[in-house]
Amino acid sequence: MDLEGFAKRGLKRKDPEIKSKLISLIREVKEIPEDKAAVLAAAVIEEAEATLNPRGEVFRLLSAGVTMGDYGVGSRGSGDFYTHTKIAEVIGNTRAVIDSRQLDDSGVVMANGKFITVTVDGMHSRLSDYPFLAGFHVTRAALRDVYVMGAKPVALLSDIHLADDGDVSKLFDHIAGIATVSELIGVPLITGSTLRIGGDMVIGDRLTGCVGAVGVSEKLTPRKSARPGDVIMMTEGAGGGTVCSAALYYGRHEVVDETLNIKFLEACEALLKADLTIHAMTDVTNGGIRGDAKEISYTAGVKLIFEEEKMRQLVNPRVLQMLDSLEIDYLGVSIDALLIIAPPSEAGKIAKVIREAKVAVDVIGRVEAGAGALLQTNGKIADFSPRFREAAYTPIKKAVGQDAQRDVAEMTLRVDEAAKNAVEKKRQFIEKIKRS
Repeated sequence: MDLEGFAKRGLKRKDPEIKSKLISLIREVKEIPEDKAAVLAAAVIEEAEATLNPRGEVFRLLSAGVTMGDYGVGSRGSGDFYTHTKIAEVIGNTRAVIDSRQLDDSGVVMANGKFITVTVDGMHSRLSDYPFLAGFHVTRAALRDVYVMGAKPVALLSDIHLADDGDVSKLFDHIAGIATVSELIGVPLITGSTLRIGGDMVIGDRLTGCVGAVGVSEKLTPRKSARPGDVIMMTEGAGGGTVCSAALYYGRHEVVDETLNIKFLEACEALLKADLTIHAMTDVTNGGIRGDAKEISYTAGVKLIFEEEKMRQLVNPRVLQMLDSLEIDYLGVSIDALLIIAPPSEAGKIAKVIREAKVAVDVIGRVEAGAGALLQTNGKIADFSPRFREAAYTPIKKAVGQDAQRDVAEMTLRVDEAAKNAVEKKRQFIEKIKRS
């Protein structure tokens, strides 16, 4: 519960009952006397008033009039993908080998003749009440992002934020989830940070955070390296945080166990040890194969064609049965499979290595000259674009819906303007600091 945000909204509309409402909200969460809650409410209002209209150019923020929810940011659909291209514009040109412009999940720099791959993944927001699962799956996700760049992971780091009323056991349970993957795959967790969400201004027991990973390699397999004539291969997938959330919030709790494995990581370990030619790799995560297809096509400037029947066979049967029964598009959610794009001559050797690691794999498509992505189902070809938001996989996501609730073109213009303003602010402060 964000007390600061609540107070500022009340102050802006001059709500005469703002203090009494805050007292009630505080006592809803904290079992404290009313007089103590009144002291906290007064302090919240004092701080909110002091920062409601801060003076100084650095505080200037021109509202876009488009919220994260409006534009589907973080919901792994077309709005989210577009926002990431604008983030790359705000960052600007870098000296990195791979940066945000390529839309890979990891970035790469060169140091002492080696490629250093760095990534960070946020824990699944709906796993706040299940810290071990949150830690397990975010760690696996971070390691996947390093592996698919062709790098050997060498270190993990974590950042945990637990709200003021969260029990300390949540911290340790979350770390245990991270450490489980760390020990199973042999990549040490070496540093991190532990903080409260919003300090004293956010009450409740919400947990959030992220895990980062660092890897080293002598060659890379970024998305931009996909070439016409390549084949697309996919390993088996049973899902991670997304499938866990679907299972939890639809009461299919037994399905969660299917996600507790490191098959993806073991397949990647096997590939790193083999002398194979692989052009590009990625993991099928949020946004599903639909999202990955769009990003690869955009980054590499190619067209991708997928065979639906072959992909379906590689999804864990219990997971697929759950998704189908709940009418959740398995192509639009994270199934945590590995996508490999390689020359046809290498497909047999790649499959042999992965199968020897006891992981299923198959050729599920091809790369051609052109743009976009197509899906072949029962001999019919259809467009394979992501929707505005990823497939709705919890009851509240279905209530929100997968389509935009506002005019997308109008919102996009506002997003463009917000990114432009950020670039200009960056330029101004770089010049100001250089002059000082």
